[in-house]
Amino acid sequence: MGRRIAIVEDEAAIRANYAEALARQGYEVAAYASRPEALAAFRNRLPELAVIDIGLGDEPEGGFTLCAELRALSARVPIIFLSARDSDFDIVSGLRLGADDYLTKDVSLPHLMARIAALFRRVEALAEAGPKEDVLERGDLRLDAMRLSAEWRGQPVGLTLTEFWMVHTLAKMPGHVKSREQLMQDARLVVDDGTITSHVKRIRRKFAALDAGFDHIESVYGMGYRWKP
Repeated sequence: MGRRIAIVEDEAAIRANYAEALARQGYEVAAYASRPEALAAFRNRLPELAVIDIGLGDEPEGGFTLCAELRALSARVPIIFLSARDSDFDIVSGLRLGADDYLTKDVSLPHLMARIAALFRRVEALAEAGPKEDVLERGDLRLDAMRLSAEWRGQPVGLTLTEFWMVHTLAKMPGHVKSREQLMQDARLVVDDGTITSHVKRIRRKFAALDAGFDHIESVYGMGYRWKP
């Protein structure tokens, strides 16, 4: 059986359609109609990836709540929002809560499958990092690619998979500017510039929560970002 994917969608026909499509790709699928049902299952057994709608039954923001709850259980499980809502506010809100991707329901099934496969490739690439790259240390920063864990001055930083990969990409070559395009390529992201910006802001906030003076991720106007030594 393939990797375990959770689908959280309140409309039965849509839920069945996605579940069937994923099963055809060889994934093990667990489908849930509501936030409480999904959360109870996640507490018992975490999925390897979750696809979540925002509006769930009588909870218009249920998917956002579930995303935060799943993040509290695991900082590493890849999360994709799949929603009919396409406003910038909803997209940014989803990313701020720790989602790795945000797609609208008009996306084609092949595109959805490609984004899911890309997230799993990132998980595998991190897990298979060469021995010399298992642990990356840059001053007060310590990244463990095997455990997907980050520390700043000995304190754990709860980075999502996407955030971990972005920090790893920047910190690997301090002082070198990474354009948004390079960052997307290296982090295996398929997103727009605005999404990259949202991720960077969220990463900065997480480090600043541990160190108010944190300023190691520098914006280089018109070019991208770099890790300051």
